[in-house]
Amino acid sequence: MIGHTDNAIDVDAPIGFVWAQTNDVRTWPELFTEYAKVEVLEETAGSVVFRLTMHPDEQGREWSWVSERSWDRDTWTVRARRVETGPFEFMNITWTYEELAADRTRMRWVQDFHMKPDAPVDTAGMTEHINRNTRVQMEVIKERVEQRRRAVIGFTDVPSNTRRGGDLRTLVSPATVGASSGFLGAVRLAPGEKIAEHYHPYSEEFVFLAKGELRVDLDGEPVALSAEQSLLVPRNVRHRLTNVGEGEALAVFQLSPLAPRPELGHVDTEAAT
Repeated sequence: MIGHTDNAIDVDAPIGFVWAQTNDVRTWPELFTEYAKVEVLEETAGSVVFRLTMHPDEQGREWSWVSERSWDRDTWTVRARRVETGPFEFMNITWTYEELAADRTRMRWVQDFHMKPDAPVDTAGMTEHINRNTRVQMEVIKERVEQRRRAVIGFTDVPSNTRRGGDLRTLVSPATVGASSGFLGAVRLAPGEKIAEHYHPYSEEFVFLAKGELRVDLDGEPVALSAEQSLLVPRNVRHRLTNVGEGEALAVFQLSPLAPRPELGHVDTEAAT
């Protein structure tokens, strides 16, 4: 008899966010309740071999084994197997992800396995245990991934991007909180500093100046922006932001909708200085 389980759960988050959150094995102790630690042994662009250690059981025993995962993001599929099989003759797991809506994903785990003759539980018993535990862990993952979408992101919580000038931070985004229709960030500019000219082929940009004074050049036409004023930058309009005040400028920006891929969202028309 081959053990077989098939369980799925719907998570209120975009498929890319669910994929990223559930495939970073280093964070599994914060995602699952049953795992105490993860040690990555080998890693490539499309696979990882790692040792997984569970929390001690009621008898104080720590169960640990080595697994291998390989993934194909194009098909939203992950295939995993136990390298150290323990009580199993084999254990194979397939994870699939299905986009139900822009902010809703179905995650499915299909597990096929067989117990060794001397295992403490037979295949039928393990099937019942895995089904029961999978449902528990899926509910935990759903809750924790959805909770991460409500995270408060501070200016210093994310890396600085200085490629176009200034100290720019992308705060609320698909990567940080699973935003599905746009992203929000902020930029600090010292006096005389500027964001080099660029445009967005897919998105409108909304700019709010929290403090300072900016000159925003829109297709070469200057627009003055003072503290607590806002401005729309239409799609495909070239724009450059320059701090023309005597103190630091702090601008908040939002772009929507998202480009098909992040690298398509900005087109530079001049080099940063």
